[in-house]
Amino acid sequence: MKVLMFGWEFPPHIAGGLGTACYGLTRGLAKHGVEVKFVVPRAYGDEDQRFVRILDASDVDTLYGGNFSESFWEKLTFIHIDSNLVPYVSPEDFSTISVENRLTGENTWADVWKERYTFSGKYGANLMEEVARYAMVAAQVARDMEGQFDVIHAHDWLTYYAGIAAKMVSGKPLVVHMHATEFDRSGENVNPEVYQIERAGMHAADRVIAVSNLTRSIVVEKYGVPADRVVAVHNAVRFKTGEATEVERGVDDKIVTFLGRITFQKGPDYFVEAAAKVLKQVPNVRFVMAGSGDMMNHVVRRVAKLGIADRFHFTGFLRGEEVQRMFALSDVYIMPSVSEPFGISPLEAMKSNVPVIISKQSGVAEVLKFAVKVDYWDVDAMADAIYGLITYPALSRMFIAKGQEEVNNLKWDNAAAEVAEVYRSVM
Repeated sequence: MKVLMFGWEFPPHIAGGLGTACYGLTRGLAKHGVEVKFVVPRAYGDEDQRFVRILDASDVDTLYGGNFSESFWEKLTFIHIDSNLVPYVSPEDFSTISVENRLTGENTWADVWKERYTFSGKYGANLMEEVARYAMVAAQVARDMEGQFDVIHAHDWLTYYAGIAAKMVSGKPLVVHMHATEFDRSGENVNPEVYQIERAGMHAADRVIAVSNLTRSIVVEKYGVPADRVVAVHNAVRFKTGEATEVERGVDDKIVTFLGRITFQKGPDYFVEAAAKVLKQVPNVRFVMAGSGDMMNHVVRRVAKLGIADRFHFTGFLRGEEVQRMFALSDVYIMPSVSEPFGISPLEAMKSNVPVIISKQSGVAEVLKFAVKVDYWDVDAMADAIYGLITYPALSRMFIAKGQEEVNNLKWDNAAAEVAEVYRSVM
C-alpha cells in the first residue's frame, strides 16, 4: 500500500506535537508495509528518511498552462483566501509583523502561478497564503506521481486544501487527520476562515481520523460530518532508547511543571491559581512554566499579583533534550488543558518517572488509568492533587510504577495498524 501524505512539519524541525505525531505514525506504518511519501512545505535535508520519503514542496515547479489546462484551474475555486492568519506566532514576534494581503480576488491564478514558490515552512504572517499555494503544489505533485499512490492523507487544517486538490487531480480516496479543531484552539471564538477550511476538508474526505473520542464528538457535532465517516485513533508516544537523563537539581524543593504553549487552550492560568493554593500549605515547592504564547504577559502579571514570583519560574520554549532535562527535574507534571484533543506530553512525563495530573477535558484521559484526573476549572481539586503527590511518597511511587506499565503499552505500531485499516476501508 502506498500513501501520499501532506503535513506541515517533520522532525527535527517542529513547533509542537503535530510533527512528532507524524513521525511516530510514519515509522509505525512502515512496519506494517505501508510506503509513505511525505510532502512538507520546506525540507531541510536532515530529516530521518529511513521509514519515509520526504518531498520538499519548495522544489516543485507549478506552472500555469504547462501541465494543466485553464479549465483545471477554474475547478480549484474552492481555494479562496482574502486575509492572512497568525495562529502560532510568539508574542515577541507578533508586534513586529506587518500582515499583508497578497492573494486577493483581484489576482488570477495565472498571475500568481508562473514560477516555483519557496515556502518558509513557518507559522508566520503569510501562513494563509502559503496554505493556498501549498494546495496548488499538492495538485502538481499528485499529477506528477500519477499511479504511484493509493491513498491521500492530510494532517490538520493547514494541509486540507492540499488533500482536496490532490484528490481532485488523482481521483484517489482522501483521509484527513484532525489533531486539533479550531474549537480546541479558540474555544467558542473560532476563526471563521480556519473553521471553513476544516469543514471543507472533512466533508471532502472519505474518512476522518480523530485523535480521541472527544475530538470525534466535536467533528460530528460542530462540523456536521456523518458519524460513520469519523473514526477515533488514539495517538501514542515514541521514546528514545538508552539511559535515563540525569541532572543535578541544585535545590531540595519539590518541582511541579507545566509544559506547553501558554495559550487559552492549555489552561496556564488555572495552573497559577492552583500553585498559589498549594504554596499556602507547603512553602518548599517550586512551580515551573515551560513554554511561550500569547498569555505569557497575563500569567506573569498574575504570578506577581499573587505574591508567588519567588516560587515561580519561566523557562521559555523548550525542545529536544531540554524537555527531557525538565522532566528529570520534576516531581509532578500537570496538563490543565481547557480542551486537549489528545496530549502526548503526559505520556512523556510518565515514561520519565514523573506522576501526572491531567484535565478530564483531554483525549489522553480516555486511555490513562494511572493519572490523576481533574476538571480544568477545579483549581481546588488540582491543588489537592499536587499536595498529595508531593507530600505522600508512597502515593507518588504508585503512580510512577503503574504509569510506566501503562505508557509502555501505548505504541505507534498499534496506532499505525488502525490507520492502515482505515486506508483499506476507503480503497
